[in-house]
Amino acid sequence: MSLRNRSFRVLLIFGICQVGRWGLASASEMEEQPEKIAIIGGGIGGTGAAYFLRQEFGPSVKIDVFEAGTVGGRLATENIRGHDYETGGSIIHPLNLHMKHFVDKLGLSTHDVPTKLAIFDGKKLTFDEGLKSSRMQKWVEGILSKFMRIYQYQQSGYSFSSVEQLLHGLGGDSFLTLINQTLEEVMLADGFSQVFINNVVTPLSRFAFGQTADLTALVGAVSLACADSGQWAVDGGNKRVCSELLSHTKAELIQARVTDISLKMKPSKSGTESSFYEVIYVGDSGPTHSIYDIVIVAAALHEGLSDISFSGFSPPIPSHFPGHYHHLVTTLVMGQVNTSYLGIDQYLADFDVSDIFTTDNEALAFNSLSSVDPTRLPPGYRRPPASESKVWKFFSQEPLSEEQLREIFVSWEGVWEKRWLAYPSYSSSPHPMPPFILHDRLYYLTAIEWAASCMELSVVAARNVALLAYHRYHDQTDKIDREDLHTRLREEL
Repeated sequence: MSLRNRSFRVLLIFGICQVGRWGLASASEMEEQPEKIAIIGGGIGGTGAAYFLRQEFGPSVKIDVFEAGTVGGRLATENIRGHDYETGGSIIHPLNLHMKHFVDKLGLSTHDVPTKLAIFDGKKLTFDEGLKSSRMQKWVEGILSKFMRIYQYQQSGYSFSSVEQLLHGLGGDSFLTLINQTLEEVMLADGFSQVFINNVVTPLSRFAFGQTADLTALVGAVSLACADSGQWAVDGGNKRVCSELLSHTKAELIQARVTDISLKMKPSKSGTESSFYEVIYVGDSGPTHSIYDIVIVAAALHEGLSDISFSGFSPPIPSHFPGHYHHLVTTLVMGQVNTSYLGIDQYLADFDVSDIFTTDNEALAFNSLSSVDPTRLPPGYRRPPASESKVWKFFSQEPLSEEQLREIFVSWEGVWEKRWLAYPSYSSSPHPMPPFILHDRLYYLTAIEWAASCMELSVVAARNVALLAYHRYHDQTDKIDREDLHTRLREEL
């Protein structure tokens, strides 16, 4: 049975059984539910956490989502001449079952993202050679098949207390190797040539994560999956999933910046003291605070991305964990590309390449160049040929200069630029993973990004943290960090 066919079986189980724990809970369990939960961050991780926390804890719990910017986070769009274009997370893999469940549950429409890939070395384009390598696809599928176990684990209510425990649960020690060795090291050991890595693997990793094949192997596998067919996106923009999740879960959006989370104590019904958390935040009307039983941090606790302090904790919780996020520039250009710059002499009307990845060449100003469609396709829409002005998207390390634009384009009508701290810098000497559990009922969802960064992994972490919060609240330790899950659940099926 192929990986794709197995995924449909998993999806069937996943879709039929996607119900909250509280639907089967006893009255006494319902009485023991927390009163208020705070989520810091309104991206796909935070809004996904709101959805899963509602499933686990039920309709009576008040869920507040704090977001100082725009709901969606790094799922963002830019409006150009009346149409929106993706500037952040733009494509969703066909095996991303959580994201598929969300769009089905929310009634959102989607569209395929057709691709024709090429690699540019600074002189000429190479079309599709190697990018569809059956050997590389099998290598990626071997990793994805282990990752797919997470859906079965989560559907059965199991959770993990750390990123390392989660990865070990998926594939044992071999999966942990993927976060401790580089993509280049692992692929060379598996028999791939250095030439293939330089000419095919590196262009894909530069497109997905702005780094060469010296990033960690698990992140590299995610980047190689970008070459798979069947990619899709949400009509109107992928960020719609986030806003619709908030509405669906009846979570309250608080548009404010959280500045401090403090530990407080209060007497419990049993006569002992229990902890709770004071969240201090600044909105339009100035600083204020609220009290919560559980807090989920779905923002990055790293320099340049947040300045949340943690007060009253022993041992202390750092405001910033080690490591830094990778600087990325997204540039949208409406213009007519200069195909001679790309080293081709095709008639422009026949040039239908959608994505151009680049080799590691210092002379190249960009990591990738893509022809992009609006997030909502008008009736009768067709992608304009290269002979017409259309929107192109660049990923680059630095802003593109006017001189560089003149070299790449025959003419252009407008340039729109966005600078990001987009994802972690995945070093070959990785830092220890940040923890999921910061304190008794204080969780850090974004820790997952130090394994790899994509929409689906953020949602995997959201469900894991929701399950973890539920089990720890109800002292259900048998549902956390079970080592024999794969064998156990396989026998049950």
